[in-house]
Amino acid sequence: MSDHSTHFEASGGGLVLTAAILLYRHEAPRNLKPYSAARDDAPAFASIHAVKLDDEAQPTIAAGVPLSHAHLRQWTEALGRTVIPEILPDNVLVVHPDILAWWVPEQVRPAYFALSAPPAGLRVLSARTTVPVPYPAHLFIATRSGLGVYSLPRNERPTADTPVLHSPILNVFVDGQLCWGNIPTPKALSIASITEYEAAVFDSWSTHPNLRQDLTISGKGGLIRLWDDLAARRATRFPVSRLKPFGAANRRQVRHPKVTAAASTTTVGKLISGSRL
Repeated sequence: MSDHSTHFEASGGGLVLTAAILLYRHEAPRNLKPYSAARDDAPAFASIHAVKLDDEAQPTIAAGVPLSHAHLRQWTEALGRTVIPEILPDNVLVVHPDILAWWVPEQVRPAYFALSAPPAGLRVLSARTTVPVPYPAHLFIATRSGLGVYSLPRNERPTADTPVLHSPILNVFVDGQLCWGNIPTPKALSIASITEYEAAVFDSWSTHPNLRQDLTISGKGGLIRLWDDLAARRATRFPVSRLKPFGAANRRQVRHPKVTAAASTTTVGKLISGSRL
């Protein structure tokens, strides 16, 4: 067995290596990253072991026992004591080491358009321009893998049962994820990074709708003509009624749309609980 060692800087009263958790899975592929999670269908097992130090302070992993929920609660509570308490702003919905969710009220704000292939007949967006337009209320869900951007049906703090709509912002894919392109990504997943995430969405240049994004709104003309109309009229409210429920662009028609729509409605709670950490 290769010789591995780990060094921790002392903190507070000093940290001492006292336990080790070993993770097992069935026939892990050789090219799999060593610290990645196992597949959903792969058998897994975990054990927790005491660590003994010899006369030279060299650690040895002792015999272990199966890792239990009690162990997880104990160590989660211990690790949580190192988290710095923060006062949560009113717009923040969820704070977690691996997920941050918040909402933004509807607002007229500058939008940046530089369409790569503007359709004929546009009144404002045919050339590169910055123009004030109204945005609907939005829900943001940031994780370590990306940023989800969604619209809300009402201009109020959402609850877990609030249904979610597609966002009309051009840099958003139909699955709700922001297309980062060359936009700088925030370095931390924290409340302090909220302004950076919002700047990535609202302060970046929009060049074209993403694939199938025109299917996320109702009515004629598509997203570009909708934004052009709002800019030309100097509108102050976004027509939320034109936004389709989130996921509608990927759903197939069914015989009983009312029943299926009720069962498949995407809510704030479902999105947050289903976000990949």
